[in-house]
Amino acid sequence: MTELPAAVRAMAGRGQQWATWVESLPRLTRDIVAQWQLRPDGPATHGYCSLVLPVRTPDGVAAILKLSFPDDESAHEHLALRRWGGDGVVRLLSADPHRRALLLERLGDDLTGLTDIEACRIVAGLYRHIHVPALPQLRTLTSYLDRWTSELAELPRSAPIPHRLVEQALSQCADLTADPAATARVIHCDLHYQNVLAGQRRPWLVIDPKPVNGDPHYEIAPMLWNRFDELAGDIREGVRRRFYTLVDAAEFDVDRARAWVVVRMVLNAMWALQDGERSWLTTCIAVAKAVQD
Repeated sequence: MTELPAAVRAMAGRGQQWATWVESLPRLTRDIVAQWQLRPDGPATHGYCSLVLPVRTPDGVAAILKLSFPDDESAHEHLALRRWGGDGVVRLLSADPHRRALLLERLGDDLTGLTDIEACRIVAGLYRHIHVPALPQLRTLTSYLDRWTSELAELPRSAPIPHRLVEQALSQCADLTADPAATARVIHCDLHYQNVLAGQRRPWLVIDPKPVNGDPHYEIAPMLWNRFDELAGDIREGVRRRFYTLVDAAEFDVDRARAWVVVRMVLNAMWALQDGERSWLTTCIAVAKAVQD
């Protein structure tokens, strides 16, 4: 029987749905291992919302069994991975979408061992592999933004987020989503240093997409806010260095990229405020300000 990591057991504290899912994991793991004739090959680890188990396939290939919490974000991961076909991305070996089970090729270390600028160049080079034409089965980025910006518009002026940033985010989001490019491509949505791993067939491969049909320029923000503690001393310059490295290497439109960063960071600030996460709120505002001239 697979022993659940303590961090996975702790996910039960996030609510009843999480508790039910965590309780189901030992049996679900046994069932999937038996169904795909897998052999556990090391202790289980985890992502933010998944159990990750190293396994061997019947023919001895090293693989990863990933069991995800059944939320909207994980519903279509298998579709994006199939569409990408391993081009710049982890290879999908098998999938049971109903049970949110994926069998994936096993990869190595992530980008956190590289400098942030080296990592930004690598990630920018991977964008062109994943930003393929939109898939009709995926949700659209705009369908989420319509709901999120409605919440943002209801924030009181007294909220501890600069009101000019709120107004700017609402205005820019309206302009961005009116453009057909806002839903034209498959995007990852959570592409950062820990979601790119070393491979054998390619130096670096993308993992863990939260795919929607959206605008590739939406991808940049996670590379700015992750590893934020490394920017202590000159946050503005550090954020801008990452931003322009990504934009230049990906050949993105700088104004469009900047606008999406502001929209994302102000929305993140709103959620940080709702969750009482003051430090994260401060980070969101700092990133939104830093990318602007």
